[in-house]
Amino acid sequence: MSFLIEADPIPLVEDVNGVVRVGETRVTLDTVVLAFQEGATAEEIVHQYPALDLADVYRVISYYLYRRADVEVYLRERAEMADRVHQENENHFDPQGMRDRLLSRRLA
Repeated sequence: MSFLIEADPIPLVEDVNGVVRVGETRVTLDTVVLAFQEGATAEEIVHQYPALDLADVYRVISYYLYRRADVEVYLRERAEMADRVHQENENHFDPQGMRDRLLSRRLA
């Protein structure tokens, strides 16, 4: 009996915006890695994100464990970009009094 051993590709796809997603889903690498870092098992991650395949989550976690430094750099860059976007939004749309403005529009 021969046993076929082959490497399965890592189910990560980078979209046009540079966001890495798991397979054909909208779930990001960030989401899976952060859940894993917070102690979630692969099964728990799939339960929380049913679009994911269990084997794919294990592959992504394995990828992270083997390439932790590279993934950490990616996660830091994504966090920095999110902070910049948040700051730009706050500069463009003053959050002070936002609730009151929205409520006044509703009543008008």
